[in-house]
Amino acid sequence: MKLTLTQRLSLVFAVLLLVCCGTSAWMQVRSNQMHEQEVVQGLSRDLAQHIASDTVLMDTQGLMPDAVRDLFSKLMLVNPSVEVYLLDIGGRIVGSAAPEGRIHRERVDLAPIQRLLKGDALPILGDDPRSVDARKVFSAAPLKVDGKPVGYLYVVLLGEDHDRLAERGATSAALNTALLSIGLVALLCLIAGLTAFALITRPLRRLTETVSQFDIDGVPATPPAPAPAEKTASHDEIAILDATFRQMQARLSEQWRSLTRQDQERRELVANISHDLRTPLASLHGYLETLSLKDATLSPADRRRYLGIALDQSRKVGGLAQSLLELVRLEHGFVQPVLERFSLTDLVQDIFQKFELTAEARQVELKASFAPNVAAACADLGLIERVLTNLFDNALRHTPQGGDIELSLRPQGSFIEVTVSDTGPGIAPELREGLFLRPFNIGGARRDGGLGLRIVHRILQLHGRDIQLIDVPGRGATFRFTLPVDQQTAEQWAVRSMNLNSPGK
Repeated sequence: MKLTLTQRLSLVFAVLLLVCCGTSAWMQVRSNQMHEQEVVQGLSRDLAQHIASDTVLMDTQGLMPDAVRDLFSKLMLVNPSVEVYLLDIGGRIVGSAAPEGRIHRERVDLAPIQRLLKGDALPILGDDPRSVDARKVFSAAPLKVDGKPVGYLYVVLLGEDHDRLAERGATSAALNTALLSIGLVALLCLIAGLTAFALITRPLRRLTETVSQFDIDGVPATPPAPAPAEKTASHDEIAILDATFRQMQARLSEQWRSLTRQDQERRELVANISHDLRTPLASLHGYLETLSLKDATLSPADRRRYLGIALDQSRKVGGLAQSLLELVRLEHGFVQPVLERFSLTDLVQDIFQKFELTAEARQVELKASFAPNVAAACADLGLIERVLTNLFDNALRHTPQGGDIELSLRPQGSFIEVTVSDTGPGIAPELREGLFLRPFNIGGARRDGGLGLRIVHRILQLHGRDIQLIDVPGRGATFRFTLPVDQQTAEQWAVRSMNLNSPGK
């Protein structure tokens, strides 16, 4: 039989309640018995002494049968619950009024008698001559003849008649009332306990229902509502568990949406790269096939033109393959930045020299704007060169004839701000979402299959930095990022980037 947590708790509580009630009832009965024994023994403590002082039961000849018989008869008439015995100096029973065969002990232990005579705390239980192992409250007094102790008068205060009456009362209305009272108390406690368990476990049941309904495949578009502030700050374990589950659910939802988005971006990237590769490969294949089939009929000029086109298409394919390989290495952690200090102004001059001829051919002007005393940057020189190369390459391909490309360096506290802008058509607002994560088109022309800016974003991400597309009046696409100027800052941001992008983060 499968039980819920609330049912199991209720069952355990009911069992414990019954055990506690039974123990309480037993202790109460036991306490009442001890109280009764203490009261009876306290009231009759000197009974034996009074009897011994008023009645002569022994003389030098020994036991006086007539006196003993007369005493026992009178006591049985006055108080039927008492039982009187005469003991010798060693505790052996030498006289009693018990019927034949009712005495089961030959001797009574004298230690309790000595304790009573010394005045120890009550109740003191002594041997019951009419039972093998029972012990009862008693009164005792020493018997003396000519000043010498000859025995003891031993009076059992609650004898067999009292026991029989008490046993009949055990099944009477008094016991039934006591049992009924215990039952009612147990029932009320059980109802109160079950109600308390239901109230206490209600948040746990709600949490259980929430957890059972959670489905990673059905993650909602919006993250779950965060736990209330009072629950987050609470010391209640269930409230803490609820808040922790909500955080975990929000984290899983966020990661699931991120994985779904990344998967979609990868699909789009593969599709666009396949499209970009198909065109130059088809052109390359076509011109090579033409050269193969018509080699004998082609003029040297046509042959050179066809070979030039084939080489140009081959370079495009090689560039895309190289960019794709570089992106894979960056995104899978095969490349880690090696931090070093270098002059950004010198690096910019090298970039200008690299693109100088291409810019002149397209009639595009290259401009540089440096603030005074630009400090050296601390980053991976080769990777930052790749960042600037990709940005300049994109800008050159989309800057119209007669336009310009400007690179500026400005100090910003512990960082250097790098800005690359052109006078091209810019990027429409609807294309800016996920700009560095997915391919996009400008006027029907795709910027390097979307790989160039994606590589830029990943390289800066490895440095713990980010790149932004900003709006500058009178300019086209303007990209801005920062680089640290000191080693400690660079290492801190690089370590933070590794932690944020490590598996499981």
